[in-house]
Amino acid sequence: MSTTPTTGFLFRTITVESNGQSLTSKYAVYVPRGYDGSKPVPLILFLHGRGESGTDGQKTIAQGIGTAILFNEAAWPAIVLFPQKPTQESRWIDHEGLAMGVLDEARKTYNIDASRIYLTGLSQGGAGSWAIGAKHADVFAAVAPICGFTGTWDKGNVTPQSVAEGISTLPIWAFHGLKDDVVLPKETEAIVATVQAKQAGLPGVPAIKATYFPDANHNSWDAAYRSSELPRWLFEQRKR
Repeated sequence: MSTTPTTGFLFRTITVESNGQSLTSKYAVYVPRGYDGSKPVPLILFLHGRGESGTDGQKTIAQGIGTAILFNEAAWPAIVLFPQKPTQESRWIDHEGLAMGVLDEARKTYNIDASRIYLTGLSQGGAGSWAIGAKHADVFAAVAPICGFTGTWDKGNVTPQSVAEGISTLPIWAFHGLKDDVVLPKETEAIVATVQAKQAGLPGVPAIKATYFPDANHNSWDAAYRSSELPRWLFEQRKR
């Protein structure tokens, strides 16, 4: 744990093992003002979309939760991680080692509340939130996928059924724009319906939430992240 933490948007580098290879990647971390390490704080792992892929380690903050923090930092009193996958064509499930490696590094560096670790992302990152959340449901307290998708596009046969098997025990709030012509709303509708069916046999599990913005196209993330409701809901969730 750092004794003299620096706050704000910080830029770091990490080396992890990914798909049998050693991968060095730049990434960003947001540390809220006032953080001094004296008490545990929540953590959010944010997965970006296709357009923010690359190796610069910083444009990941230019869409989604990064700009929401700039507009209203008081709503996001958490350590926020911004890993960056290198190519637009790859999927987040291909870079699971990077995402979880950045998370592990943050837990070593900061005083993180292990019961309040959250996963969210937009578009390709929404898809990654479904897939990685399903594989690591023991880590996260809640998942918030935005305009994400599942199906035959992904390696590892990620489908609504396979995601539901892993993720249905978690609190989930999914978002999508009903005018989205990049990732069709039916993608979120399908996984939400599949999770609902799975949750029916799981007593005590909170029912999945889904919000569909009637006038939003692919960018439904500004409406989601800049609403006070999403961060409030996230921070209320604790690992059971």
